[in-house]
Amino acid sequence: MKKTGDYLGSPADLDGVVSVTPQPVAGAAIGIIAVNLVYPKLPGNVANASTFAFPVDYEVIDLAIEQLFEADPGAVNQIVQAAKRLEACGVRAIVGACGYFANFQTQVQAAVRVPVLLSSLAQLPLIKTSLRADQRIAVLVADIQGATPKLLANVNATPDKVTFVDIGSLPEFHAIRYGETTLDNGALKRALVQKAVAAVKQDPSIGALLLECSDLPPYAAAIQAGVGLPVFDFITLINWLHQSLCQRPYYGFI
Repeated sequence: MKKTGDYLGSPADLDGVVSVTPQPVAGAAIGIIAVNLVYPKLPGNVANASTFAFPVDYEVIDLAIEQLFEADPGAVNQIVQAAKRLEACGVRAIVGACGYFANFQTQVQAAVRVPVLLSSLAQLPLIKTSLRADQRIAVLVADIQGATPKLLANVNATPDKVTFVDIGSLPEFHAIRYGETTLDNGALKRALVQKAVAAVKQDPSIGALLLECSDLPPYAAAIQAGVGLPVFDFITLINWLHQSLCQRPYYGFI
């Protein structure tokens, strides 16, 4: 008998008996908490479902983005309740759609039974492990004031090998930062590449880049072409997490 969370991978599975726990929808292993913000969300954006090669489920919450940047305690309940709703819908792990959800990692982690990785910044310890001791990680962030050691500590990261690069003040990023409905995507891509290239040129010890913001994965390939280094983002995190949840047999030649 197959039960909730099992993989149905053969005709025999589909013809068998299934028994599930009560839930309104099924099939999405990844649940995403997103803030109700209005601006163009291109393919590659965490808030664009076509970004992923697998189904995802969303819970949208009504907060000001500054509440995430500033770790507003008044936001905790709404974020926790969103996580619980996703869990009730059967997701097997929960992520956020802003790197500053790291400010709420511990509260959500304690409130649900499924794995929680709310922020792209959770990759920092792994990236640091991959680099030489004399190398650093450039982290492109949407809010430089909120990029603090406390933010990193919430995902078990330390600031000793991190260089924060402010992209939130770029004029080309204004539409995303302040919720406008028109975006010059080409101009933003060029500005982000220039910012990344300048950071690496200024500090040759940078060995990898991490894009904090969930709006930046559409530009990861262009940034990598510009700097010639590993580039991590929300999508590398979510794909990695999904793979751990949905392992399948391998077939091929020997």
